[in-house]
Amino acid sequence: MAVRLLAHEVADICLGKPALRPISVSASLADALSALKRHGDCYITVWSCGDHSSKSGSGDCRCVAKICMADVILFLCREENFSQPAVALQSPISALISQLPVIVRHLEPYASLIEAIDLLLEGAQNLVVPIQARTSANSRNKVVQEVPPYDCPLHNNLEYCWLAQEDVIRYLLDSIGLFSPTSITPINSLDAIDTANILAVHYDDPALSALPLLSQAIIHQSSIAIVDSDAKLIGEISPLALNCCDETVTAAIVTLSAGELMAYVDCGDPPEDLVQLVKDRLEERNLGALLEWVEEESAMSSCSSFYSSSSFHSSSSDDDSSLGRSGKVAANSARQVRSSEAPVCYPRSSLVAVMIQALSHRVPYIWVIKEDGSLVGIITYASMLKVFRDQLKSMC
Repeated sequence: MAVRLLAHEVADICLGKPALRPISVSASLADALSALKRHGDCYITVWSCGDHSSKSGSGDCRCVAKICMADVILFLCREENFSQPAVALQSPISALISQLPVIVRHLEPYASLIEAIDLLLEGAQNLVVPIQARTSANSRNKVVQEVPPYDCPLHNNLEYCWLAQEDVIRYLLDSIGLFSPTSITPINSLDAIDTANILAVHYDDPALSALPLLSQAIIHQSSIAIVDSDAKLIGEISPLALNCCDETVTAAIVTLSAGELMAYVDCGDPPEDLVQLVKDRLEERNLGALLEWVEEESAMSSCSSFYSSSSFHSSSSDDDSSLGRSGKVAANSARQVRSSEAPVCYPRSSLVAVMIQALSHRVPYIWVIKEDGSLVGIITYASMLKVFRDQLKSMC
């Protein structure tokens, strides 16, 4: 069984994976934003191509990055951009990805499972693999038949899919019996809990102060913990939550506290009191251009999740004291709701239990807490893969 697992190839994990949607590195951020909304994808791949006028027509196309809604939002939140968001969205994608680490790597379908894990542990988030029709699952030396050409030249006349850490974790779970007793060992005995690099902010900290941490969370596929004065986990602000937002959440990040933002980006429409609070603070800070842009974007999108004509233009008859109380009410509500929603486990949880928990929540991390709610650390897909990589080494 172990030998058979070691012989598995990347193509075995690619079965059934959909083809990637590409966008050119020369496109604008507005184009990328439109594509993300139009297709409803969490991410879109960015491709750089050579000369398509050559006889081969391939132009040596390469996937050079992936971007998500959270990337666009953080770009708009930069001080030089949020005063003129419409202008910032006309920037080329290259302006965004030039400041991001390379987290996408190409890999051949006949590469081994261990090769894929090694690349993921080196920092790759996604492995771009050609989709091929194979006559045999393990056929490094057999003839490979390509699928019909994709209609976009960015794909070198081939379709591509990508593999994420989640795909490999799910694949390994199917063979979890091979990793016993490691799989049932508590995570605190496997050195799998990261206690040194916890991304956390206090509930009352400005949301803007969390932006550098959010950038790190995107890179490391983790999240930002929201803690109280006793270092107990209240909830989180994750890139995954921002991916479910639209670009107008920029105004909330610029004006709200971390705790208020946590309540704002929670599932569903934001509370009307927080929407009004954002509007008032934009006016107080003379950010009229940002307010006008948000209102225009909201009016253009009837399905906007964050601002609607009925909520953003709420009645101005509410007095100041009411607004002050609304922030506190939202804060207390968030403490009660988000503490139960943040995915958590305990130091004595087994590795396989944490794997299943992360997969069921569709998140690449789980917070580790004590019984009293105090934050201990975080366990990520990357730390899980490291444990399995060590086990696979011992099988060789």
